[in-house]
Amino acid sequence: MMNLTQKILAAHLVSGQLIPGEEISIRIDQTLTQDSTGTMAYLQFEAMGVERVRTKRSVAYIDHNTLQTGFENADDHQYIQTVAHKHGIWCSKPGNGICHQVHLERYGIPGWTLLGSDSHTPTGGGIGMLAIGAGGLDVAVAMGGGAYYLTCPRVVNVHLTGKLPYGVAAKDIILEVLRRLSVKGGVGRVMEYTGPGVATLTVPERATIANMGAELGATTSVFPSDEVTRAFLKAQDREADWQPLAADPGAAYDETVEICLDALVPLVAKPHMPDNVDTVENVGPIAVDQVFIGSCTNSSYQDMMRVARILKGKRVNPGVSLVIGPGSRQVLTMLARNGALADMMAAGARILETACGPCIGMGQSPRTGAVSLRTNNRNFYARSGTASAGIYLVSCETAAASALTGVLTDPRTLDVDLEIPQPEHFEVNDNLVIPPVEAGHEAEVEVVRGPNIQPFPLGKALADTVSGKVLLKMEDNITTDHIMPSNAKLLPYRSNIPYLSDYCLTPVDADFPARAKAEKGGILVAGQNYGQGSSREHAALVPLYLGIRAVVAKSFARIHRDNLINNGILPLTFASEADYDAISPMDELSLPGVREAIAQGKEQLTLRNETTGKEYAVCLPLTQRQRGMILAGGLLNYTRESQRQ
Repeated sequence: MMNLTQKILAAHLVSGQLIPGEEISIRIDQTLTQDSTGTMAYLQFEAMGVERVRTKRSVAYIDHNTLQTGFENADDHQYIQTVAHKHGIWCSKPGNGICHQVHLERYGIPGWTLLGSDSHTPTGGGIGMLAIGAGGLDVAVAMGGGAYYLTCPRVVNVHLTGKLPYGVAAKDIILEVLRRLSVKGGVGRVMEYTGPGVATLTVPERATIANMGAELGATTSVFPSDEVTRAFLKAQDREADWQPLAADPGAAYDETVEICLDALVPLVAKPHMPDNVDTVENVGPIAVDQVFIGSCTNSSYQDMMRVARILKGKRVNPGVSLVIGPGSRQVLTMLARNGALADMMAAGARILETACGPCIGMGQSPRTGAVSLRTNNRNFYARSGTASAGIYLVSCETAAASALTGVLTDPRTLDVDLEIPQPEHFEVNDNLVIPPVEAGHEAEVEVVRGPNIQPFPLGKALADTVSGKVLLKMEDNITTDHIMPSNAKLLPYRSNIPYLSDYCLTPVDADFPARAKAEKGGILVAGQNYGQGSSREHAALVPLYLGIRAVVAKSFARIHRDNLINNGILPLTFASEADYDAISPMDELSLPGVREAIAQGKEQLTLRNETTGKEYAVCLPLTQRQRGMILAGGLLNYTRESQRQ
């Protein structure tokens, strides 16, 4: 008897055994990229020398860098469109929608594997996919036909019973899971949703929950593929893609979380972490300055229709700026045709284009000291583009109700019909998706590269001894937003690593880039959960460019640890967390004989503090493949060496 996660993994297993903690590799059916990470992923794909992708379908989405204040974003879009056309990749143009929403609507297939260069790729779990976020280089390898390597996860059974009460949403389910488990609670795990409560949730509601599994640090989240899934795919003209999928009766799980949907209440994640969760009632009627409804978490047709119902015939509070971003062109078109868009606008909402937008600070940054309610998935410090703002994560229902009153409002007080049936047929129009050139005609396509596209750094073969000063000592929960900020001013330079290097870790210490350059590199020290958040590979590539060869932390987030290894940077953990306190900024650290130790497979190394004379035990558990990558200076070097052998 197998659970659903094991079934999909087993059907795609290339190497290894399904034993939690062991390395396995799986075949990837589909990949997705978005333009914030995609440019680098395609540069890496080109460097591999593969003529045409070898997946069943790969899609390049342009949905992040849509604010064009100069040539940079438009140039990157042209590069992505032409490189995709040449190499067998479908390209979703700007305006077609957010990658995760569009992929759910048009391309996701139950039981298939999806690897995406975006940490919220697990949204596809709402349709029964095993969808995993990864760094761009891992995605490039998968596009080239390579297997994806991961640690076989533990599987957590999130058992749902009952039905959501009035005014309580799917967003409140995942906020409850985060409240219980924390942003580290899903590390090394897949969250598999089961129980009679699942059948009461639509595919978009399931996708909301799977989307924010990324905030748990989970490898991914997955729902069964049932009649609800079938009805959704049929309405998308894709019933042929459906297959029933579920865990075997009596299947075993490593852990179980019981959630009674009837007992849930509207919840809110307070600044500055998605697990800082309380009830809307407890937080109380705090004044609200801005409300944003949208993002890849909550921008489906049903989400938008509930918002329109709440706003219809009413007026947004004069003190509130309400902005709404439908998740796809399909959703926006349907809202326009049925009058819901007009209801939103008449109430005073501003309508954004179907793009990632405010979630990543790409427009709509709140005023100084503002309270902003948002339906997106992350509320990290300064992520909105305004460091002094407080970002609160809520459901669409809570957000819309609060926009009317001007204070945080419990949506259970509404007198509005919130039952939105799924349409029997969604409006299907894929004319903003460009198919690739036919096989055999690749040479006819010219890849266009603008002047902003610069070569990416490559790691060097590991030296016998690694040493350097502690350039920065950081606390717990440092995010990839801290390591490599991704605001509207910097996003246009995602293909220009030298430019980005001047902003690396500046939210933690504004002097870090200058210090790293003056010292010609060094070592970073951090607390728990270093590198949580986005899958952005730039959080490893830019430190690599600055000469960082090792990060010593209490623990790492999964994707960032993989990205460090992919780029030849040592991700070391303290054997004793107390040793973290014994290291000071600018101490000289060294790892003598590190190359030989790693080549011999040693998992515990000696870190010497040359300044104080102390020694610390640090851990570096690596698979044989990862050892080869570290010794070679990263995945690209390792792949090239392997091809020559």
